[in-house]
Amino acid sequence: MTIYSLASIICSNARSWALSLLPLVHRERKLFFAKGRVAAFTWSALLLFAFCAPATAQNDGAPPAENTITVTLDGPTDQLILDRISNIYSQLGELSEVEVRVVAGVVTISGSVSNAAQAERAIALARRVEGVVTVQDNIERVLDVEGNVAPLVDQFRVDIDRWIRALPLLALAMGVFVVIAFTGHLLAKWAALWQKVTPNPFLSEIVTQAIRVTAVVMGLVVALNLLGATTLMGTILGGAGVIGLTVGFAVRDTVENYISSIMLSLRQPFRANEHVVINDLEGRVVRLTSRATVLMTLDGNHLRIPNAQVFKAVILNYSRNPQRRFQFELGVDAEDDPLAAIETGLAAMKKLEFVLTSPKSDAAINAVGDSNILISFFGWVDQENTDFYKARSLAIRTAKIALEEAGFTLPEPIYRLRFDQLPSTLTDASIAPIPADTGTEKTKDKAITTSANDNTDSLDVIPDMHIERIVDEERKTVSEPDLLDSTRPVE
Repeated sequence: MTIYSLASIICSNARSWALSLLPLVHRERKLFFAKGRVAAFTWSALLLFAFCAPATAQNDGAPPAENTITVTLDGPTDQLILDRISNIYSQLGELSEVEVRVVAGVVTISGSVSNAAQAERAIALARRVEGVVTVQDNIERVLDVEGNVAPLVDQFRVDIDRWIRALPLLALAMGVFVVIAFTGHLLAKWAALWQKVTPNPFLSEIVTQAIRVTAVVMGLVVALNLLGATTLMGTILGGAGVIGLTVGFAVRDTVENYISSIMLSLRQPFRANEHVVINDLEGRVVRLTSRATVLMTLDGNHLRIPNAQVFKAVILNYSRNPQRRFQFELGVDAEDDPLAAIETGLAAMKKLEFVLTSPKSDAAINAVGDSNILISFFGWVDQENTDFYKARSLAIRTAKIALEEAGFTLPEPIYRLRFDQLPSTLTDASIAPIPADTGTEKTKDKAITTSANDNTDSLDVIPDMHIERIVDEERKTVSEPDLLDSTRPVE
C-alpha cells in the first residue's frame, strides 16, 4: 500500500467521522463556543476532515497506478500476445527453443536455454509486449558447452571482421599521429629560433620539451577523433590529469626547486666568480645549474645550495660595488681626550695608500666604559686592488701605534682583588716595593722601536686571487650547464 492510498483511506474515514459529529456540535454549540479558541480549532478540524476526501479525489497531481491492466473477455488478445512473443523468439537463435503460453495476459515461458543471461533476455522481451500482466519463468538453464562457447566464438569473429574493416581508418589515424608528432619534434629541434626567443638555454630547453609534449597530445587527440573514440580520449585525459595532480603533490619540493631555477635564470641575481653571502653561506659563485647554486667557499670547498633556498634567501654581494668600508674599535684611557685620539688615528690612516680619500675616513665615539672610551674608526678600500682583510688589519695596527706614540694609553682590563685577612707570615718589612712605570716605559720603547723599524713588506695588501683562479679553471674544465648569462642585466 502506497502513502497516497493510506492518506486517501484516512481522509475518507475522517470525513465520515466529521459528518457524524457535525449534528452533535450543532446541538452543543454553546458548550463548544464557550471555549473560544478550542471551539474555533474544533470547527476548523471538522470542516477540514469533512472536505478532505473530495479534495483528495479531485487532486489531479495524484500519482497513477504502477501497472494498468486492461481487462478483456475475448480470446484473440491472448493469441495476439502469443504470436508476437513467438515471432520475436523465433528471430533469435538462442531463444528459438523457448515455448510460450498465454492465459488471461499471464505469459508462461518454458523450454531450455544455454545460460542465465539468455533466460533474462527472454523474460525482458516478454514483459515489453503490450497486454502482458506478468511473466512466469519456467525456463531451464542447461549450461551446455556449445551454447556458451559458440556465442563467444561468433563475437570474436565479428570483432575480427570489424578490426579488418577498420584497418584503413586505423592506418590513417596512426599516420596523422606520426605526422603531427614528427612535425613537433622538428619544430622543437630548431634551436636557433628558441635561443633567440627565450632569454637563456634553460628556458629554451623547457620550451622545446613543451612543444614535443604538445605535439604528441595533439596527434593523439586527432587520431582518436578520427577513430571516433572520443570517450576513450576523455578517459585518457582525465586519468592523465589525476596522475599529474598526484605526482605534483608527491614531488612538490622538486617542482618548487625547478620553478626557482627558472626564476633565478631570469633574474640573474649574481655573476660567476662574485663574492656573495647567501643567508649564512659565504663563497664565490661557480655556476647556477637547474637544481642548485654552486659556491666555492673561501676555504676552497664546494658548496651546493638548492635553488629553492637561494630564490627565497637574503643575498649579500660583496663584488657588485668595488668600494667597501671596514670598521674597527680602539679604546683609550678615560682621562684622555677622545677628540684628540680621533684626530691622531685618522691622521695615521690617511697616510696609508690603500685607504681611499673619497669617501673619506671617519671615526666616532662608540661607548664610555668604566675605565676606557671606545672609539670606532671607519675607512674605505677598493676591493679590486686591495685585500679587504689585510687592509683592515694594517689600518688597526697603524692607528694603534699612532695613539701609543702620541701618549694615549690603551687601557687593559682592571681586576680588583680583596683580601679579608693577611697571612701572619706577611709583614710590612717582607713586602718589596714595586718599581713605578717600569712596564709603561718598556711598552713605549717597544712601540717607538716598532714604528721606527716598520717594514714596508708588511704593508702588502694585494688581493689574493687564488680562489678566483680556481673558480675560473673549474668553469673552463667542467662541462656542467650554467644558467648564468653575462650578457643579461642583473636584477
